[in-house]
Amino acid sequence: MTTATSTATSTALPAGAPDASGARNARVLALCQGLFTCAISIDLTLTALTGWQLAPDKSLATLPFALITVAGAVVTWFAAFLIQRLGRRWSFVLGAASCCVGGLVSVWSVWQGHFWSFCAGTALVGVFQAFAQYYRLAAADAVPEAAKSRAIATVLAGGVIAALVGPALAAWSKDWIATALFAGAYLVVAAMGLLSVLALLLFYRDQPVAAVRTESDGAPARALGQIVRTPVFLASVANNVAGSMVMMFIMTAAPLAAVACHHGIDDGAAIIQWHLMGMYAPSFFAGRLVQRVGLGPVLLAGLAMNLGCAVVAMLSTTLPAFYLALLLLGVGWNFMFVGGTTLLAQSYAPSERAKTQGFSELLRYAATALATLGAGPLLARFGWQTLNLAILPVLLLSALATLHWMRGQRRAATLPPAGLR
Repeated sequence: MTTATSTATSTALPAGAPDASGARNARVLALCQGLFTCAISIDLTLTALTGWQLAPDKSLATLPFALITVAGAVVTWFAAFLIQRLGRRWSFVLGAASCCVGGLVSVWSVWQGHFWSFCAGTALVGVFQAFAQYYRLAAADAVPEAAKSRAIATVLAGGVIAALVGPALAAWSKDWIATALFAGAYLVVAAMGLLSVLALLLFYRDQPVAAVRTESDGAPARALGQIVRTPVFLASVANNVAGSMVMMFIMTAAPLAAVACHHGIDDGAAIIQWHLMGMYAPSFFAGRLVQRVGLGPVLLAGLAMNLGCAVVAMLSTTLPAFYLALLLLGVGWNFMFVGGTTLLAQSYAPSERAKTQGFSELLRYAATALATLGAGPLLARFGWQTLNLAILPVLLLSALATLHWMRGQRRAATLPPAGLR
């Protein structure tokens, strides 16, 4: 989108338009995704510890950590409409600039020992997170339908190295400022935001939205309530929301469960790094896999891997079982997220984009926030095996929604063209 008021019907690319520029933008967004993942992993690695160090009341120690997710959830709905009004480039620049400012506020807060301003700094990083979640959708919107999965996977692939480098950067930079422990790490967070701003300004360009064949082609924009009842939207939510909720639920509890099962703290960290590789490494081939075998089979494979995670975790608490379960969880999330985002990009006409994307991302944020908050208490009360058992109904609902969409696709494929009916 090149102007603040341009509509999709006037700027949409034809479905078969060349996607060279879209592919280039996807690579730029992959770089930005990597910078975002580095920044957020540093913040998530150290924020709870920094909060404990600064909090006037230790019961508030996790508040700065929670504000990253809360701020992201609050902003994500508004971000969708701001992107429609300002365009993606300037909206993403605004989000990245929020990270830069948030990192600098965090540095100053740690230096001065101010807890509440530190909360403001982490909340600004949450604003960055809200905008960065639209990178994959921006890549999908800019290419024809057949290339959407590959564009989404390209963006997510940017998180592979960053997922491993981020925690290392946190450990390396936390002692940079001798008189203010952890302040140096937040300086790196600010640098990640600044680099994102530069990459977006120098290399990213807004593009028209590629046309997608929908049932509403040529019709006025539908009400949100009508959109969310369509099988394609329900299947997208079932995979994006359920996949992310299950992933956060199990991932949050896994290091605590590993320690409770008499494995070391370093083992818990290694399990999460293995999981992160599972989350992002499949992005190098997930898009091609969708093009080769189809979207439905990839979604079902992702669900099956999440089910495999639960089964492995319930059968054994050995260290290899933790590694295998969390690896399956990561790969399963990737397949569901790439596939679910592809479905989301197919569920709306261009004029319906902002409200549909905003509502879907709001649902996903709310679900993952609940999963993150509930994982620890439920683990303490019911144990690791029961926690994994609890994800099975969520996976079942996701499978049913996916199969319902696939059945509709098969039925539509058997119908004769409209002019022959």
